[in-house]
Amino acid sequence: MKTTNQLMTYARPLAAAMAMAGLAAITLAGCENANSKAAEAPPAGPPITAAVVLEKTITETQEFSGRLEAVERVDIRSRVGGFITDVNFKPGSMVKKGDVLFTIDARPFQAEASRAEAAVSSAKARADLAKLELARAERLLADKAIAQREFDEKASGLKELDANVRAAQAQLEAARLNLAYTRVTAPISGRVSKAEVTTGNLVDGAVILTSVVSNNPIYATFDGDEDTYLRVGRVAQRGAAVGVKVGLANETGFPHQGKLEFVDNRLDSATGSVRMRATFDNADNTLVPGLFARVQLSGSEGSQTKAILISDRAVGTDQNRKFVYVVGADSKAEYRAVTLGPTVDGLRVVRDGIKPGEKIIVNGLQRVQPGAPVTAQVIAMDAGAVPKGEVKAADTKAGDAKGTDSKAADTKASAKAEPKAKAELQVADSSAAVNTKE
Repeated sequence: MKTTNQLMTYARPLAAAMAMAGLAAITLAGCENANSKAAEAPPAGPPITAAVVLEKTITETQEFSGRLEAVERVDIRSRVGGFITDVNFKPGSMVKKGDVLFTIDARPFQAEASRAEAAVSSAKARADLAKLELARAERLLADKAIAQREFDEKASGLKELDANVRAAQAQLEAARLNLAYTRVTAPISGRVSKAEVTTGNLVDGAVILTSVVSNNPIYATFDGDEDTYLRVGRVAQRGAAVGVKVGLANETGFPHQGKLEFVDNRLDSATGSVRMRATFDNADNTLVPGLFARVQLSGSEGSQTKAILISDRAVGTDQNRKFVYVVGADSKAEYRAVTLGPTVDGLRVVRDGIKPGEKIIVNGLQRVQPGAPVTAQVIAMDAGAVPKGEVKAADTKAGDAKGTDSKAADTKASAKAEPKAKAELQVADSSAAVNTKE
């Protein structure tokens, strides 16, 4: 009896040990199979968003920053000195050429004009008397009653008096001009500023009273680069129309259409830019001098070219170079240096570096290395890049899928190991029972 109990005591630990050893062997075998399968499968690259490079026929445009300027601007000053007696306009209102803006005390100038009129009358009276005396001397000279010298003196005196008459008349004109200048008028039509000097102040020609700017048409002035000058400068100088559009800070796009009116005759060597100016109709007074303007400059009318277009999100910066990643046929990222042009309809023109139809990465550049594999999701180039939230969700989804596959493999290996472990345990229990009976 004692021997049987001892055998049972020894058999149970042995069976348990054999079962654990069998389970460990099965688990190791499952891990080896999983590792071999993982080694056989190629490594998956990071998830990115790619798009196909476009080629379209476009009218190439370039955008610049500029300022609106009035075609005419006048600082209003008084031509005569005196006291302001009246201000005849509302600040900021529209005025027409010839409208009276300020009135200066005219009494001193009226008095001077009256004095000049009197001087003219006096000079004319003396000249008329000299004419009568000269006519009388001419008859006396014919009768040999006076000497030739006396006649010549009277003729010279008449000429001097005629000159005095003209001088007096000039002084009268000057007095009348000064009298007219006491009414300060608008020299151009446009919008007037506020009155810098109010009623009762003494002014002279050095004081700016107000200013007037024309409102229609209006200029947009901007600085173009050398490439722009080479592209449209000669076209503009030949007189061909070059389209220009502007948009204000609170406007979308470029709703105002104009034409290039002026290209400077040289480039600034310090900045490499050239001053340009466009003219715009402004009947509704939307464009105001001094406002910031976004200027879009196109080529001559009807000039269109084929261009390669990509999204700006696809462009990376490598020191002083721009580059993109091209997804090859083997799903690996290829580094390409590119030369960029202007933006057209929200897409960037590429001068050199890629070809139409190639697939480039538009989102996820930070997760890509040259020559490394990638997992690409292809979208339309016009759609731009996938938002960051969606990319993050894609990464999370990929991680979750990877974790799910790992868990499924472990579960499958455990399922395979469990029947074998149960069989080993049953064999061990049978062996222990036989030993007990013996």
